[in-house]
Amino acid sequence: MDKAEIRQEAASAAASAVEYRRHLHKYPELSFKEEATGQYVAGILEANGIGFRKIAGTGILAKIEGRGDLKNAVVLRADMDALPVHEATGLEFASCNEGVMHACGHDMHTAALLAALTVINRHKKQIEGTIFGLFQPGEEINPGGASLVLKEKPFDGYTVRAVIGEHVDPDLPTGVFGFREGKYMASSDEVRITVSGEGGHAAMPHRLKDPVVAAAAIVTSLQQVVSRNANPDIPTVLSIGRIIADGSTNVIPDSVFMAGTFRTFDEEWRAQAKKHIRRIAESTASAYGVDASVNISKGFPSVVNNTELTRKVSELISATFGNDAVVKLALRPTAEDFGFYTQLYPSLFYRFGVGGKPGSRNAGRLHTAQFDPDENALEYAITGLLTIAFGI
Repeated sequence: MDKAEIRQEAASAAASAVEYRRHLHKYPELSFKEEATGQYVAGILEANGIGFRKIAGTGILAKIEGRGDLKNAVVLRADMDALPVHEATGLEFASCNEGVMHACGHDMHTAALLAALTVINRHKKQIEGTIFGLFQPGEEINPGGASLVLKEKPFDGYTVRAVIGEHVDPDLPTGVFGFREGKYMASSDEVRITVSGEGGHAAMPHRLKDPVVAAAAIVTSLQQVVSRNANPDIPTVLSIGRIIADGSTNVIPDSVFMAGTFRTFDEEWRAQAKKHIRRIAESTASAYGVDASVNISKGFPSVVNNTELTRKVSELISATFGNDAVVKLALRPTAEDFGFYTQLYPSLFYRFGVGGKPGSRNAGRLHTAQFDPDENALEYAITGLLTIAFGI
């Protein structure tokens, strides 16, 4: 299809995408619990004559075969899971599942891909090779649904030309797409430390081995990982976001638990930094006469976009919507399990704007109870996916 036909098909599919999105938004499910979500996706695929199978537990992998070499494949991926957030948008289709909300736009991703696949299937004889539609579970938590998908080796025997992921961006106006070549998003590891001492009466600390004071020193000392060990050329973040010292005004507890996140953009430094975290925590605890048990849960690798693929897709989007519709994204310290795909295949993870037209609305921020993306953006998201499917 040419770009005019693609835009016309996307405009026709947009109403269905809004319907899909509103249903998904109303019935969100947490990571690796997307049973009803997967069933809903499967029902729409089946109704449109698109073959599929389950993958990674609650995920769905659709397949559309076109013409030519069917072992030549493109993978279009959407994540399906929601977040543990109490919705406060006031929308008529707000979450019916208390304490669970699509606060990261995964309902938009899934709806756009569903709508795009229905169009692709109607015009599949114009597609070179095979298109996979991957509805992935569990993007929000370790070990990441992407890692479980890849463990099943669903693309073995195929030459994967591209794995494509898209994500809503409330900071971009509707109709604008964001791209970045090379390193884009950070790796992510979860740090958990238990400081163990001997608690007791807070009025007699000389009889105790105080884990609270030691834990406070560890939090402060860990800042050396970034300020004194990291190469300034490698963006690095280490944040402790949770500390539990379950004592009282006159009770020092036996132990303190803390948890945080470590983010960076270089795999060699990532491995080194985790050794520093362990060393600093254990040695600081020892200096205070207590023990520190360090558990670092390996999370997602960095998202590294294939340069050639990124340039080609951004050029296709520019040709469809104009040069003003494409912007360059900055490095982003947030993480995405899409990084697992980028380690194996030519891959691209880009953003599409959901902030409405300039000055018209405020979509709010991702991962907040008020997040309300512009549904008009779905037409642009569908157009982007179709442009890629028929253009690369």
